[in-house]
Amino acid sequence: MSNLILGQTVSGVVTDDTSQPIPGVSVIVKGSTTGTTTDFDGNYSLSVNQGETLVFSYIGYETKEVVVSGSLLNITLKSGVALDAVVLVGNRAKPRTILDSPVPIDNIGVSELKNTGQPTVDKMLTYKVPSFNSSTQTISDATAHFDPADLRGLGPSRTLVLVNGKRKNQSALVYINDTPGKGEVGVDLKSIPAAAIERIEVLRDGASAQYGSDAIAGVINMVLKKGVEYTTVNAKAGVTTEGDGFNYGIDLNTALTGENGAYLNLTFGYYEQDKTNRSGTPGADALFGVPANDPTFGSWLAENPDLGMTVGQPELKKTDVFFNAGLPFKSGNGEFYTFGGLSYRKGKSFALYRAPYWVQDPFNLLHEAGTTYQGFQPNFETDVRDNNVTAGAKWELLGFNVDLSGTYGRNAVDYNVTNSLNPSLGASSPTSFDVGAYSFSNTLANFDVSRNFGTLSVAFGAEVKGERFTAKAGESASYVGGGAQSFPGLQPSNEVTATRDNYGVYADLEWEPTEALLIGGAVRYEDFSDFGDNTSWKVNARYSLGKSGALRGSYSTGFRAPSLHQIYLSNIQTLVSGGTISNQGTFNNVDPVIRAGLGVPQLTAETSKNISAGITYKFENNFTASVDFYNVKVNDRVLFTGEIGFDGDNASTNPVEQVLIDNSITSLKFFTNAVNTETSGVDVVLNYGNIELGNGKLDATLAANFNDTKIKGKIGTPALLEANGYDIFNRKEQSRIISARPKSKILLGLDYELNKWNFIVNNTYFGEVTWQHATTPTNDQTFAGKVITDLVINYEFSDKFSANVSASNLLNVYPDEVDTKGDVVTDLGGRFRYPWEVNQFGFNGTTLNAGVTFKF
Repeated sequence: MSNLILGQTVSGVVTDDTSQPIPGVSVIVKGSTTGTTTDFDGNYSLSVNQGETLVFSYIGYETKEVVVSGSLLNITLKSGVALDAVVLVGNRAKPRTILDSPVPIDNIGVSELKNTGQPTVDKMLTYKVPSFNSSTQTISDATAHFDPADLRGLGPSRTLVLVNGKRKNQSALVYINDTPGKGEVGVDLKSIPAAAIERIEVLRDGASAQYGSDAIAGVINMVLKKGVEYTTVNAKAGVTTEGDGFNYGIDLNTALTGENGAYLNLTFGYYEQDKTNRSGTPGADALFGVPANDPTFGSWLAENPDLGMTVGQPELKKTDVFFNAGLPFKSGNGEFYTFGGLSYRKGKSFALYRAPYWVQDPFNLLHEAGTTYQGFQPNFETDVRDNNVTAGAKWELLGFNVDLSGTYGRNAVDYNVTNSLNPSLGASSPTSFDVGAYSFSNTLANFDVSRNFGTLSVAFGAEVKGERFTAKAGESASYVGGGAQSFPGLQPSNEVTATRDNYGVYADLEWEPTEALLIGGAVRYEDFSDFGDNTSWKVNARYSLGKSGALRGSYSTGFRAPSLHQIYLSNIQTLVSGGTISNQGTFNNVDPVIRAGLGVPQLTAETSKNISAGITYKFENNFTASVDFYNVKVNDRVLFTGEIGFDGDNASTNPVEQVLIDNSITSLKFFTNAVNTETSGVDVVLNYGNIELGNGKLDATLAANFNDTKIKGKIGTPALLEANGYDIFNRKEQSRIISARPKSKILLGLDYELNKWNFIVNNTYFGEVTWQHATTPTNDQTFAGKVITDLVINYEFSDKFSANVSASNLLNVYPDEVDTKGDVVTDLGGRFRYPWEVNQFGFNGTTLNAGVTFKF
C-alpha cells in the first residue's frame, strides 16, 4: 500500500460528514496497488500523475473517487455500508470493494466484532458471519480448550486463516473426541486478540488456486491495526445469571508513528474465565446400573444427584502480546514490515466424575483416611502457546509491485491430568500426571509480484513451506498399567517428530475488456515431499450493473493436504460405554499394523470442485443486498474412523481382533481417505443503513446461510475390514459431517445511534441439528432451532471515555434436552442434560457483561 509512482505530490485531509478527521482511510490510485493511508489527523500525501483517479475508502463509509487536478485535495466521506469497503483477500492483483468483487466476501470492522458481546474472536465470528460456526465443547479433553470452528459446514480443516495476508499456522491439536470437527485440525482462533484487529475479511469461496492447501471452504484474513489516533484501554467483566462463569479482561492498544509514515502498533491483553456447570441431575446412574435407592450408594446419590459432574465451559487464563510495524524506504518506493504475536493460556476442563462405585481409592490418595470416600473428578489441564512472526519488504521494481516475506508460526500444548490416580501403581500412584505434549510449526517464504497494465492485471509468485509435528510422551506413571484415570498418558511408542516440505508456484490474471466486465483466472501447482503434487485452478467473472451492483460467478478446483497430525498421531484413550471401561488405540498412518496388517492405504490429498454464482445490488445508497449460491464437492475426504472392536463371534479370531489382542486394547481407530461429500447452500446479506428514526439513525442487517451436506457414494472401507463385516464410519460418525452444525443460521442485527447512546440488538437463529445413533435410527434425535438475542448498550461520556453493558443470550435460551429413548449411552446415564456431540450455541444461558473504554 505504500508504493509510489512519480508525479506531483497531492495531499489533503479526509473527514466525515461531521467534519471529524478519519484515520486509516485507504487512498489508492484507481487501477493499481499504489496508495497510502491517512494518519491520526486524517492527513495523507501521495505522489501521483495529474488526471489519475484516487479512490478513498474506509469501513463504514461510502467509497469516493476523485480525479486529481491540483496539489490540494480535501475529501469528505459519507457514512455508508459494508458492501463498499475495500478488501484485499481473494484478489492478488489489486484491492477491490465488496460490491465489485467477483467472489463473495464479508468485511467486519473491529467495532462490529466488539458489538457481538462475545469474549473471543471465534465466538465473535459465530455471531457475525452466518456460515461460520464455533461453540464451546465440554468433557472432551483438549478439544474443550480449542473449540472447533468451520465455514460453510465443511469442517475446521478446510478454512485457511491468514494474518495480514500471510498463512497462519495450524494448532497442535487433532480433535479426536466426540465433537463437531472430529478427526480434523484447525487454526487456534483463540490465539488472536480482537484488540489487535482492524478488520476481518471472510472470503466465502474456494481459493486453493490462489492460496494453496486448506482453502476449500474459504479464507479468513485477520488485518491488524497500524496507526491509531489514541492509545485505547478496554476493561470488561461478566457473569452468568446462574452465578458462575465469572470472566474479566483488560487490553491495551497503542501506536507509535513517524513523519515518514513509519508505524509500530502494540497490543497487550489478559482474559480470565471461570467454569460453568449445566450437568444433568438424574439421581441414579443408569450407565452403571446403580439405582437411587441402592443400599450401599443411595446416600451418595441423594447428596450428588448430578453424579458429581461438571459439564460446561472450562476455566481459562489467557495473555496476549501482538505487534504490527512498518518502516518506509528512504527512497519512498517501498517499506520494510513485520508483525506477529504471542498468546499463552492455561485451561482446566473436567473429565467424567469417578463415583465411589466406579473407581476406588484404597490407599487414601484422594481422600482422608477415616472419612467416607466420595469419589473424584479428574481435571484435564492445558498449557497452550501460540506464536507467529512475519518479516518482509514491499517495493516497486521496473513497474512491478514486489513482496518478499518470511513467516514462522508455532502452536504447542502440554497436557496434565490432576486430581486423579493410576490404580495400577497402588499406594505409590501420583495424583497429578504429566501426560504428554504436542507441537506443530511451519516456516514459510513467500515471493509475490503484481502489476497493472491498464485493463489487464497480473500477479504471480512462489511459496516454500516446511512443517514439523511432534508428540512427546508423558511420565511413565501416566501410562503404565491402565494409566491415569480419564486420560492415559502418551507412551514412548506414541512419540514422533515428523517433518515435510512443499513448494508452490501460482499465477493470477484479471482482465477488464470493458468497464462492466471482469474476467479472472488463477492456477497453482504444489508439490509435497510426502504424498505428491497437485494442480488447482480457478476462473471467475463479474458483470457490473453500474453503480447498482454486479452479477458474479466462479468455478474452481481445490485441495487439502492431509495434516502431519492426521498422518502421525497415535495414542490410547479411555472409553466408557454401558458401564464398561475400555482402552481404545489410535494407530497412525505409517504404522505397519495399519498399512500392511489391515490394508489401509497411504493418506493423500482431498480434492474439491467449487462453483458459486451470485448478485450484489445497491437499491439506493443506504440499501444493499447480496445473494450467493454455492456447491462444493469434496472427494477422498480424510476421516477418523469409528470404534473398530471385537465382532462378538467367539468361535474364531479375525485379523482385526488379533491386532486388538496383540496391543492389549479393546478397539482401534485410524485416519483414511474414505468419504466423498457434496455441500450446497446459499448466503444472503441485506444491509439498510442510515435510517432516520426520531433523533437518531438506525442500521439494520439481515444475513443468512442455508446449507446441506450429503455423503455421496460408498464409504471407502479397506478390503480386509469390509470382508470381516466392519463398518468404519457408522451413522453416529456420519452425523458429525452432515448434521452436527446448523443447516440454517439467520442473523438480524439492529444498531441505533442516538446522541451519545448506541443500542445494538442482535437476534441469531441457529437452525436444527441432528444426532444420529450408531446403529438404531429410531434413537436419533433432532434438536430444534432456537433464537439467541443479544443486547449491547454503549454510552459515550466523551470522545475519550465510554462505557457499555450487554446481555448475551438475553432470554436465557437453552438447547433441547437430550432424550435417551431408552439408550443410556446417549446421555451417559443422565450425566449430560444438553447435547454435546452435536452443537448449536452451547448451554451457558444468559451472561451479563459490563465494560469501559479509555482513550488517551
